[in-house]
Amino acid sequence: MANTYTQIHIHAIFGVQNRISLIREKWKVDLYKYITSIIQDYDHKLLIINGTSDHLHILFGMRPTQSLSDLMKEVKEYSSKWVNNNRLVYGKFNWQAGFGAFSYTKNQVSDVITYIKNQQQHHRKKLFSEEYKELLEEFGVSYDERYIFKEPE
Repeated sequence: MANTYTQIHIHAIFGVQNRISLIREKWKVDLYKYITSIIQDYDHKLLIINGTSDHLHILFGMRPTQSLSDLMKEVKEYSSKWVNNNRLVYGKFNWQAGFGAFSYTKNQVSDVITYIKNQQQHHRKKLFSEEYKELLEEFGVSYDERYIFKEPE
């Protein structure tokens, strides 16, 4: 698109269906590479991807050529197929419905990168559901408690 100039930084978060800890250390780097390739195939710029065994955080520069919902649908659909086609889990792998997405300015990006990089340490102190609600509240996003990612029972 000629004469279109943007600077859009998106922090997306989504979890494994039922928040089951299915993402294993031995293949998570390959999953991250695969998700990176999906994002790059749509001409967006991945800045960092990390998470835990049950959820992911992705920070990327988004081009205005695609909607965020369409991109997240593609990332979740194709990465689920990749996990299943490679038989990396017993049964069927799916991502939980929905996602969280938050935008940041350029001068906030380095702090968000540090935050995402340190997910394993961060979640030793705080549950994912607490973290997610805090982000929603910080950004003034109203939400229905029934649809918040739940901690496994």
